[in-house]
This record gives sequence, structure tokens and C-alpha cells, in this order.
Amino acid sequence: MNHKFTFLIFALSISFIISSCGNDDGRSCTTCNSDQTPDFTVCQESNGNASVNGQDTGTNYDTYISGLVEAGATCGG
Repeated sequence: MNHKFTFLIFALSISFIISSCGNDDGRSCTTCNSDQTPDFTVCQESNGNASVNGQDTGTNYDTYISGLVEAGATCGG
């Protein structure tokens, strides 16, 4: 195999790996809704807390989502 071709494949692989991780800001979001509210977005911040409309709730994400579901909301898929 040609060294230039091998180098090209290696360089492309490294570029792909770097770009795949580039936008990972530690934040994931899900959409929730209930009979009493319009759809809203709850995000898990990098500190593990839930945020709504960009405001940190001060509550752990899993605890916050569980509370919403127990109150009758539907979150996620």
C-alpha cells in the first residue's frame, strides 16, 4: 500500500475522531409535556443538575425528571 494513501487514511481518521468529540459540552436535553403545560425542555447540565429554560433548578437531573413523571408529565421518547 502506498505510504501517502496510508497517511491520508490515518489523517482522516484522526480528524473524524477529533470532530466527533468537539461539541460535547456535557449537556443533554429532553422534551417534557403534561396536560397542564405546553412542551418544555429539561436539560442535564455538566454538574448533574436539571435546568429549565436555561435556569439551573439546583436539583439532580434524574430526581427532577422522576418528580415530573410522578406528577403526570411525559418526558423523552
